[in-house]
Amino acid sequence: MLQQRMTRVIASAAIGLAGSLTPAVAADVPAIRTSLDQGFRLLYNLDFDEAHRVFLSWQREHPQDPVGPTAEAAGLLFSEFHRLGVLESQFYADDKSFLGREKVVPDPRVRDGFNAALARAQTAATARLATSPQDRDALFAMTLSAGLQADYAAMIEKRNLPSLRYTREANDWAAKLLAVDPNCYDAHVATGFSKYIVGSMAAPVRWIMRLGGIAGDKKQGIAELQLTADHGQYLGPFARILLAIAYVRDKDSSRARGVLAALRDEFPKNPLFAREIARLDGLP
Repeated sequence: MLQQRMTRVIASAAIGLAGSLTPAVAADVPAIRTSLDQGFRLLYNLDFDEAHRVFLSWQREHPQDPVGPTAEAAGLLFSEFHRLGVLESQFYADDKSFLGREKVVPDPRVRDGFNAALARAQTAATARLATSPQDRDALFAMTLSAGLQADYAAMIEKRNLPSLRYTREANDWAAKLLAVDPNCYDAHVATGFSKYIVGSMAAPVRWIMRLGGIAGDKKQGIAELQLTADHGQYLGPFARILLAIAYVRDKDSSRARGVLAALRDEFPKNPLFAREIARLDGLP
């Protein structure tokens, strides 16, 4: 039973990190980043092909920036999540539904493109950090890369130990990023949901996870997600998705429905939100 709970913690924490899909947001982000904003909004509307074109175009204009290939990898992962139905909330409503989910079959071309994009992002970020250790985009690229790898390992490959290692790395990079700029609200997604999940566990499990480098605090996790939901430039919508999942897990259908209804109205081309509302309306 303890092993099953730890499996759930690792994988669910990775989901929160999967939500870290964009560069850190600071007050002086230049206007050139608008194209990335458009790309991520296309992802939320499930227009993956157009989002991919936007990200590739941005990389051509900024070949040394690690954010471009990181965004490309995020788009590839989200498209695979959508194809496989990984983000359907019934996987996370309770332990039984999550642990009993069927094994998925990944697309090898998507996997190869995902890994190649992450390798480019990490190479570019490492080069920038070597000369500027407080480079915000490089720090976020490293945070995001580790989080995306945790997502892929846990949710697609079901490799939980590697996922735990990537989750710990993402948390470490996020801490460095927030130390550089506490107003990078999008970075809170990297830690908020994992804190919520771990904080929801029994005390002995929290202690074991803390030994593994992942601390949990349910209220603090919700607070961090709310920060991004309220102020995040790119990740606000994803933080709201994670909040809805948290409300479903807490049996707070009313709040979950409210969040999902707002997302449905903001992203009308994404049918997931309407389906989740219908599922909630069907609950006793």
